Amino acid sequence: MGLLRRNAIAAATAASLATALLAAVPFVGEAAAAPCGNQGNGSSLPFFDSGSLGSSGSSGSLDSGSLGSSGSLGSSGSGSSDGAQGPQGPLPWFDNGTTSLRSWVTGPRSRNRTFSRFAISGTDLGIAWDNGAGQTLMAFGDTFGDCSASGQQWRHNVLLRTTDDDLADGITVPDGVPGDIASGASVSADAPQLARQMIGAIGWNGVEITTIPTAAIAIDGKQYLNYMSVRHWGPAGVWDTNFSAIAVSSDNGQTWTTALDTIRVNANVTVPLPDGWPSVHAANTNFQQSAYVAGHGDEAGWTYQFGTPNGRFGAAFLTRFRSADVLDLGKYQYWTGDRWADSIDELPAGDAAAVVRAPISELSVAWSPYLNKYVMLDSTTAVRIRTADHPEGPWSAPRTLVPGTVGLYAPMMLPQSPALRGTGPDLYFNGSLWKDYNVALVRSRLSR
Repeated sequence: MGLLRRNAIAAATAASLATALLAAVPFVGEAAAAPCGNQGNGSSLPFFDSGSLGSSGSSGSLDSGSLGSSGSLGSSGSGSSDGAQGPQGPLPWFDNGTTSLRSWVTGPRSRNRTFSRFAISGTDLGIAWDNGAGQTLMAFGDTFGDCSASGQQWRHNVLLRTTDDDLADGITVPDGVPGDIASGASVSADAPQLARQMIGAIGWNGVEITTIPTAAIAIDGKQYLNYMSVRHWGPAGVWDTNFSAIAVSSDNGQTWTTALDTIRVNANVTVPLPDGWPSVHAANTNFQQSAYVAGHGDEAGWTYQFGTPNGRFGAAFLTRFRSADVLDLGKYQYWTGDRWADSIDELPAGDAAAVVRAPISELSVAWSPYLNKYVMLDSTTAVRIRTADHPEGPWSAPRTLVPGTVGLYAPMMLPQSPALRGTGPDLYFNGSLWKDYNVALVRSRLSR
């Protein structure tokens, strides 16, 4: 059975359960993001299978809008004359003395020229993790290519790879090479300049409009990507999910397969099902979006998964597992607010078990040897930082790194940051800019 078909079956199985259980939930207006200048989060686009695609700044920042010869823009400064390259403009200036926008990571204006090299004119997220073999992998959300083409070369998600461990001058992504699982992107011989989609989706609004990565981690040579199946986009900050699940790759992100028994159906009810079936539990609503962090010190040997509900208005919850049990939800332990429980059934109702109170969303969590603390970034409006001695907290009050006026969201820490390697105070993270629908590199200098 082909990969796309397996993923479609996995999505359809969970989506059909969730759709039946959530049929009474009304829809609300759609969000207004415009990756190609005329679409809402991809929600009005038809289903588009990337496997059928043909080939195809300001002072204070590292790249001030200048491009290599193959990535030059039209005089309008917002893409070519036919709008093929999307709405990306020069990198906005932001530098408050502690945190600054450094360079574009994606888009036609980026040093990586992702439009001409990977058919990426607009994307977001950039969830970053160490693959365990000297590379940083970065997973992106809904991705657009040629905005003037039919279907706009839309993919539900894509992956880029880099060995660049000096972020002071930006992130460099090498070329994609067909068949090379260590190259800059997963590409095919018939489309060597188009980053392939990782995880498919049904593509029907109200059933499953897209699949969005939210967290990832490498364990024993394999890559584990937690993603959410989005049923419907609502107003800004609001969306409905069918489920979250873990997709697994044994070839460095080249291909992915969803582990069906890791599906957490988001139905706000509990329905006992046999082993090997998706989990239908009321508490699954707390784990629709995630962040992973490996335990340190007394927590070593555990992997911690922070979870939040769909949208940007929920609290953060915590579960943990041993490496060998990453795909066995029955062996996960859950923080109840005062102890670790061996079953999700022991979680108290409401937010009593929350490790961070609402609102919090789009988390990134890491251990910082420089601070000797766990670090958490999130963005409901502003980009904020918290610290704690233990994953379960108590977490500090949030401190703003980037104000909401900048329009930056989804801060995803880069594992090669000096602050995460214990070699200095600089913490680098990918941040998505709403207006340009592309990912920028941000640096924040931490203070002990």
